[in-house]
Amino acid sequence: MTQASSADDRAQEFANDSLADGSPTAWFDRLYDAAGRGQAEVPWDRGAPHPLLAEWFAQHPEEATGDGRTAIVPGAGPGHDSELLASLGFRTTAFDVAPTAIEQVRAAHPDSPVDYQVADLFELPTEWQGAFDLVVESMTVQSMPRDVRANATAAVRSLVAPGGVLLVIGGVLPADHDPAYGPPWRLTRHEIEAFGDDGLALQRIDQDAEGNRYRAEFRRAR
Repeated sequence: MTQASSADDRAQEFANDSLADGSPTAWFDRLYDAAGRGQAEVPWDRGAPHPLLAEWFAQHPEEATGDGRTAIVPGAGPGHDSELLASLGFRTTAFDVAPTAIEQVRAAHPDSPVDYQVADLFELPTEWQGAFDLVVESMTVQSMPRDVRANATAAVRSLVAPGGVLLVIGGVLPADHDPAYGPPWRLTRHEIEAFGDDGLALQRIDQDAEGNRYRAEFRRAR
C-alpha cells in the first residue's frame, strides 16, 4: 500500500465513524488530532498552496495583488492557501470546523496576518454574508457526503461579495467511480455548476495537465 492510499484509507475510517454518529464533519477534528499525535496523515496536506490556485494567480496577474481586498478560505486545514492569499496582500480570513486544525495552523504560523477562526460552514457568522472579494473553496465541499452538498454549496456561495470571485478546486470524478464512495465525494459537473446561482456566473472550468483536478471560476455581478 502506498503512503497516499494509506492516508486516504485512514481518513476513510474517520469519515465512516463520523457518518455513523450522524455528523458529516466531526471526522475532521478526529483526523487532525490523530495527525498531531503522529497516528495519521492529512491526505490533502501537500506542504504548499494548491497548484491550481497558484496557477490562477500566475494567469491573472491583475488578481495577484490583493491590495487590501478581502478573501476567505473555507476549510483552512494546514493554511497553505490562506498564507498565499495573505502574502499577496489580501485581508484574509480562514476557518475550519475542526478546532484542532485551527490550533495547529496558528502554531505553525504564529506571526501570520491571517484571521484563523473555528467556524461551521453550515452556521456561518452573519457578518460574513456577501463580505469577501475572493472565496477559495479548495476540496472542502467534496469532503462532505452528497446529502449535505446543496447546503454546503449555498453556504460557500453566500460568502462572495458583489463583484467578487469564487474559485472552486477539486478532484475530477472518474467515469467509473462509485459516487457513494468517499471521502472524497467528488463533484459531478452538475454539482460544480450549481455554485453558479444567486448572481454568481460560471466563467470557465479548467483542468490540470493530467486531467485529475479542476478549477472552476465564478463571478458575482456588482
